[in-house]
Amino acid sequence: MYFTPPALVQAQPTESGKIGALIQALETLKDVQFIRNGSAYTAAQAGAHLRMKRKRSGTHVKTAPDFIRLCGSASSMSGKPYLIRYNDGREVKSSDFLWTELKKLEAKG
Repeated sequence: MYFTPPALVQAQPTESGKIGALIQALETLKDVQFIRNGSAYTAAQAGAHLRMKRKRSGTHVKTAPDFIRLCGSASSMSGKPYLIRYNDGREVKSSDFLWTELKKLEAKG
């Protein structure tokens, strides 16, 4: 029987840490546009916007899935989905991108 000392066990990221990692994954994308209400923004601007939405959400966002559903999927003003547009013209819903990134994060843990 083997015993792994607690200091060597990789801790699962907190929900707040997961949310931060999701925002970072989006804002560090290269050569993409973040489409919000028909206007294009940089990935860095998208990250700033999602941080603002998270802050304004108060206690409504407790988990990474909450964040994706309530902050990262669509405009709260128009209801239009957020999109990520790649250089080749392909568009992906930001929610799909964020769910994929969350699965990657959780697989690492």
